[in-house]
Amino acid sequence: MTDLERAKELLKDSTHTCVLCRGEETWTSDRTGIAPMLGFLEERIDLRGASAADRIVGKAAAMLFVLAGVTSLYAEVLSERALPVLEHRGIAVSWGTLTPAIINRRGDGPCPMEQAVESIDAPTEAFEAIRSAVARLKKQKEKES
Repeated sequence: MTDLERAKELLKDSTHTCVLCRGEETWTSDRTGIAPMLGFLEERIDLRGASAADRIVGKAAAMLFVLAGVTSLYAEVLSERALPVLEHRGIAVSWGTLTPAIINRRGDGPCPMEQAVESIDAPTEAFEAIRSAVARLKKQKEKES
């Protein structure tokens, strides 16, 4: 079984939202949105050469997978904006559903992470833009509470 097949199987047969496999190593997360990959990168986990399976991958998540150095990715839902990001960088990508865009959790507009990276092409810049967007949303949520 390949690393990608194992990652897909673990994603399908669990509550995990993101699974990465490389040889005998496996990383999983049950966190939602961009949080799994952002967390792995912030923890400086070496994911180079890993294969990944994720529930939803938009351009923002795709940039983080590129930054992490994954070699292959399966997304249950993949956005049309994520596809060229991955293909351009040589990441083998497959998906269940290809969608025009990723929407926010309320379902009434674009995902704020997608907006944060809309005009960014460099993964390191995207990482910083995503971190800033997450911090801004966290502050906004705290004010609303």
